Amino acid sequence: MVSSAFADRPQKKLVLFDVDGTLTPARQGISPEMLAVLRDVRKKVVIGFVGGSDLVKITEQLQVPGIDVLSEWDYGFAENGLTAYKQGKQLASQSFINWLGEEKYKPLVNFILHYLADLDIPIKRGTFVEFRNGMINVSPIGRNATIQERHDFEKYDKVHGVRAAFVKVLQEKFADLSLTFSIGGQISFDVFPTGWDKTYALRHVEDEQFEEIHFFGDKTYKGGNDHEIYEDSRTIGHSVTSPADTIRILKELFLQ
Repeated sequence: MVSSAFADRPQKKLVLFDVDGTLTPARQGISPEMLAVLRDVRKKVVIGFVGGSDLVKITEQLQVPGIDVLSEWDYGFAENGLTAYKQGKQLASQSFINWLGEEKYKPLVNFILHYLADLDIPIKRGTFVEFRNGMINVSPIGRNATIQERHDFEKYDKVHGVRAAFVKVLQEKFADLSLTFSIGGQISFDVFPTGWDKTYALRHVEDEQFEEIHFFGDKTYKGGNDHEIYEDSRTIGHSVTSPADTIRILKELFLQ
């Protein structure tokens, strides 16, 4: 039985969304059209976002001037749900560094930094390793790259497989740490404990007993950071190619 918190929704369903490439262009803001569609969908079902980034970065993309971003969503799952909100209130969180420990973390990050230093790619910018609550994010080009530089690196990476090669080395070198390495977005990959992928967010909604849980994502292929939740038996997965594709499917499913 779905709780009274969502009694106003005619359909006892939950619809979850990846952010980059699904709700917005990578690292860019949400469009007025997407906002309008989501608000219409929310009148019928419960909605939530599931992003790999922290809440600050997700807020930059989903924020509407003058409105608290969490008020537009029933659930907000940042860092794959390690930081979670329900109706604007924070739920229990988990920490990557507490789980792994400093003695195991230091050799990992030292190896990553050495690998990055020796990596020969066309350009490098800044913030190559970003420490987050539930993971670390590694970017060969650096997260300070401009939008155009991100596009250029993504094209380069598709040809040269920079991130895939990096991930393969880390998987072999640190096989004993029970870590998952997940390529997402245009320029980076995430490192987190196995099981702390986007399916972690589903732990927060189990008690609601939704009739269906839908998930929309663009990196649904094996190795992509939407793959596990897209393939999970508890969800109905929708693989999209762009925010426009998300809107099309939402209209077909919920707004006819």
